[in-house]
Amino acid sequence: MKTVLEYLSARQSAGPDRPMFSDERETLTAEDVALRSDRIGSALIMRGASREPVLVWMRRGGAMIAAFFGVWKANCFYVPVDTEMGESRIRSIVERVKPRFAIVDESADALLSACGYTGEALDASTLLSEPADPDALETAGKQTLDSDPAYLVFTSGSTGAPKGVVGVHRALIDYAEQITKTLRATDSDVFGMQAPLYVDACMKEILSALKCGSSVVLVPKKLFMTPVPLVEFLNAHRVTALCWVVPALTLISALHTFDAVVPQYLKTVAFGSEVMPPKQLSVWRAHVKARYLNLYGPTECTGMSCFYEVDRDFADDERIPIGRAFDNTEIFLIDENGRRSDEGEIFIRGTCVCHGYYRDPERTAKAFVQNPLNPDYPETVYRTGDLGRINDRGELEFLGRRDDQIKHMGHRIELGELEAAAKAVAGVDAACAVFDRERSVLGLVYTGAIEKAALLSALREKLPEYLLPKRTAQTERLPLTENGKTDRKAAALLLYR
Repeated sequence: MKTVLEYLSARQSAGPDRPMFSDERETLTAEDVALRSDRIGSALIMRGASREPVLVWMRRGGAMIAAFFGVWKANCFYVPVDTEMGESRIRSIVERVKPRFAIVDESADALLSACGYTGEALDASTLLSEPADPDALETAGKQTLDSDPAYLVFTSGSTGAPKGVVGVHRALIDYAEQITKTLRATDSDVFGMQAPLYVDACMKEILSALKCGSSVVLVPKKLFMTPVPLVEFLNAHRVTALCWVVPALTLISALHTFDAVVPQYLKTVAFGSEVMPPKQLSVWRAHVKARYLNLYGPTECTGMSCFYEVDRDFADDERIPIGRAFDNTEIFLIDENGRRSDEGEIFIRGTCVCHGYYRDPERTAKAFVQNPLNPDYPETVYRTGDLGRINDRGELEFLGRRDDQIKHMGHRIELGELEAAAKAVAGVDAACAVFDRERSVLGLVYTGAIEKAALLSALREKLPEYLLPKRTAQTERLPLTENGKTDRKAAALLLYR
């Protein structure tokens, strides 16, 4: 197998008329997706596109996913954006990539030129009116290698400048095998997709639909502001599986949604992006009988690389493990002395490791490095910048970001330790620890009913003086990044409002 498009061909043969991707506007079957992608791929080939990035700027939905497949059929790789990303971020992506072609719908009209795009804008509906060229598609397919890029998605760096991660077909094929096995996806599953289509997180559902015949319902973003209608939506569409970022799940549990309505069909609940508070996991497990999976993995390794299936209860101040690596993947820890250890920085090796950062050799060289355990031949591994340790059960635990280790009052501390202690306090729903380096101020931003004074009193019973926040801010919702993770920079601003 050279590309994941071969999964689409198999699904088209097995169940061409079964729903594949559904959104607020339409439902696409495997046959629909195949026909649309054939026409889009043929149109790109006719215009001279080959082995190059193609910008895809469309509304989040099945039509956008079909455009991804069309880009692949032209032996190109897609660069997804949408209006929610913001004009400045899209401009920086366009400046870095300089794509000759963009597939667009009306959602891109107002901002396309404003974001500096000077290439050819191809209206998606117009492309669908053009005929497919089977011979051209066959030739392009033969020219595609499994080591060719499949997509270019952008993730924020520590400096704020986005990094373009080059994902490849070979890694996607391996990911399809691993993630669907972990999720136990089948053709009877209905996935409720929360992720935007401009991040790699959406691949969990897309690959399950391709490889296993699952159906995917794209959950409208507006519902994540109203948890009761959100759960009612899941029930109305008989959703059986969720692969959501932690804030999306805790929104439901923290606001006592289950007192009003409970998901009726869920069998699998997978979460990732950041640490799940055990207190919120306990609420979910008490109300929804399902398999619960803690997933871990960076964009630079094609998505998730590690999983833990929840098999026991956790105290509010315990860490939920991230478990063990997927098959065909190795995760190992390197200590400060460069030696393999049971605690240290997380490194990942395997087919999952992406090609690096697009047109960014300096940052690529810092993160995609020679395996420090292998002096004998070239072997690129990914240095995550995350810290981990092996617990007494032999399970891998995530400790936080290396960048979140700070020196404060003469002590080296991790922001995650303050966060975990705060999340364990009754009356705290979510928390984010931040450090203002200029003022040397440790702060905590939280959501929940507890008053600041009561929270600080509870923390004094748990933490040493140097780990207590000097400033706290109570807010209705923690700010999130485009990827659905807690936005520490934005949270820090709340300390001084």
